[in-house]
Amino acid sequence: MSEDYNIYEVVLQQLDNAAARLELDPRIKELLAEPMRTLKVSIPVRMDNGQIHVFKGLRCQHNDALGPTKGGIRFHPRVDEDEVKALAAWMTFKCSLVGIPYGGAKGGVECNPKELSQGELERLNRGFIQAIAPLIGPNKDIPAPDVYTNEQVMSWFMDEFSKIKGVNTPGLVTGKPLVIGGSFGRHSATARGIMYTVREAAKILDLDLHSASVVIQGFGNAGSYSAKFLHELGCKIIAANDSSGGVYNPEGINPCRLKKYKEENGNVRGYPGTEPISNYELLTMDCDILVPAALENQITGDIAPEIKATLIAEAANGPTTPEADEILHDMGVFIIPDILANAGGVTVSYFEWVQNLYNYYWTKDEVDSKLEKIMVSAFNRVYELYRKENVNIRVAAYMVSIDRITAAMKARGWVECEAREFSKII
Repeated sequence: MSEDYNIYEVVLQQLDNAAARLELDPRIKELLAEPMRTLKVSIPVRMDNGQIHVFKGLRCQHNDALGPTKGGIRFHPRVDEDEVKALAAWMTFKCSLVGIPYGGAKGGVECNPKELSQGELERLNRGFIQAIAPLIGPNKDIPAPDVYTNEQVMSWFMDEFSKIKGVNTPGLVTGKPLVIGGSFGRHSATARGIMYTVREAAKILDLDLHSASVVIQGFGNAGSYSAKFLHELGCKIIAANDSSGGVYNPEGINPCRLKKYKEENGNVRGYPGTEPISNYELLTMDCDILVPAALENQITGDIAPEIKATLIAEAANGPTTPEADEILHDMGVFIIPDILANAGGVTVSYFEWVQNLYNYYWTKDEVDSKLEKIMVSAFNRVYELYRKENVNIRVAAYMVSIDRITAAMKARGWVECEAREFSKII
C-alpha cells in the first residue's frame, strides 16, 4: 500500500476495514463515507494597521444520528477541507465508541495565531462565530478548543453567540473557564482518559507500570498531562519532544519540571540533564510505552518496523497510517487507537455540556469518577471484540463504534430494516 494518500483517505480505509468485518450495509457505509455538510466561510477582519484581511474558515458536520454534532475548532496555517472532514469523522466514531449522545464535527480557520495581536485574534474569533452561527447551537453543534484555540477563544465564541441570540448560552461551547460554565477536569481530560486506558492495557499485557519507560511525542497539553499522570502511576518518562526538538534521559525526566521549563522558555529544547534527540530517534527508541501526542501520520510504514514499544497509546488523532497499523499488528505491538485512547476530552466536554443545560455543576472527583467508568467500559468492549473477532484492535474499536451508529440510523429510519434487531454487537 502506498502512503501517498491524504488524511481523509486514511479515514475511508479505516471505515472499509471495519465495514468488511461487520458485513456493513452498503447504504450505511455510503452515509458514513461523506459528511452531512461542510460550510466554507470568509471572515473579513480589520487588522491593527487598519487594513482588512479576509480569512478562510470551515465547519464540517459529519453525522448526527446519535445526537447533536460535537468537535473542536483549530486555528492553523494548514487547515484544509480534507483535514476537517477527517477530524469530524473521527469525532463521530469516537463519541459512538464511548457511548455519549453526540455526532462528530470539526472546524478550522486558516491562519497563524502566533502572528496575530490579541485584538486581531478576538476580532477573528467573533467574525468566525458570526459566519457559522446558523449551523451551531447547544442542540445542533457544539464547538470546543483544538490546536491553537483555548479557554479564551471559547469565551469569545460563547459571548458573541449569546449576543447574536440575545440570551446567555453557555452550552454553545465546551472548554470554557470555570467562572462562565466550564467543568472541572476538562483541561486534563484527554490525558486522564489516556492514563485510564494505559492502566487497563497494562493489566492485559502484564506490564508493571512502576518500572515502565515512557516516551512522549508532542509535549503540548495532551502530551504533558499524559506524562504527568503516567509518572504518578510510577512510570519513568525517558524522552519527550515538541516542534523545537527532543530531550532524552534514560534515568528519567520529571514531567512537571519539564512543563515549567517549557512555559518559561517556549520549548523543551535544552532542558538541563538531558541529551538532544531527533523525532525519528524518539519514535524508534527502546521503551515500554509510546504516546504519540503530536500530529497525524507520524508513525508511517517506514518507521513502523523500527518501533520498539510494547504499547502505543494514541493521544493524537490519526498518528498511525494504515500501512503502519498492519505492520505493528503483525509485530505484536498493542495499540490503544485514537478514537478510544483520547476520548477523555470529548467525554468531559459532554459532562460540561450536561452541566450547562442543567445549570448544576459537579466536583472534580465526580467528573474524574464518571470519566473513569466510561473509559474503562469502552476499553473492555473493544478488547472483548478484539479477542472474539481476531482482528487488530483498531478494527475492533471501529466495529463497536460503527455498529452503534448503524443501530441509530436504522432506528431513525434513515435506512430501512426488516427486523427490530438493530445491533449485531452491543
